[in-house]
Amino acid sequence: MANYRREFLDLCLSLGVLKFGEFTLKSGRVSPYFFNAGLFQTGRALKRLGRYYARSIIESGVRFDMLYGPAYKGIPLAASIAIAFDDLFDRDVPYAYNRKEVKDHGEGGNIVGAPLEGRVLVVDDVISAGTSARESAAIIDSAGAELAGLSVALDRQEKGSSERSALAEIAADLGTEVISIVRLDDLVRHLGSSSDDAELRRKIEVYRNQYAASGSD
Repeated sequence: MANYRREFLDLCLSLGVLKFGEFTLKSGRVSPYFFNAGLFQTGRALKRLGRYYARSIIESGVRFDMLYGPAYKGIPLAASIAIAFDDLFDRDVPYAYNRKEVKDHGEGGNIVGAPLEGRVLVVDDVISAGTSARESAAIIDSAGAELAGLSVALDRQEKGSSERSALAEIAADLGTEVISIVRLDDLVRHLGSSSDDAELRRKIEVYRNQYAASGSD
């Protein structure tokens, strides 16, 4: 596993972004862990997060012209990733985001930032049902631009409505690529050898045996 992925997991654990216990997800599944990107709530944390996204995007080799962050969590993500591309790779990347409600005064419309043009990479924290991803794809298509892919922080590697992972289903439905900083496999490998971690790994394995997507490592 690349060093930046380990650093990302360490940051998530230190900030409580990754929590362990019993969490009922929107799907109704009871998960032994939960990822809350809203806890990247300082400038330093957001700066580091943007850099981890940027490195995973570069590593993927995906071609894109601009970033798009769906409201609300995608807004600071798109901004921080754009800044990271300038800092790390000397690339000045345009970005845009949407409003939840169309503005009826001033410049109007529901898109803020750069015009949606060329190949647009959507950035979000996690994808579960894929509603936000599909809405973003529709917005990009209506602007005459092309969806370049989706970039998320964590791939839970869980089945969606079929035996495939939720991310694989969305990628197939939208005909695009999905990139993640880390996958659940990475988290399991990253956990230490203490008795507490051993019990946590056991709980995650039980959960995975029930909900893991076909083809997951």
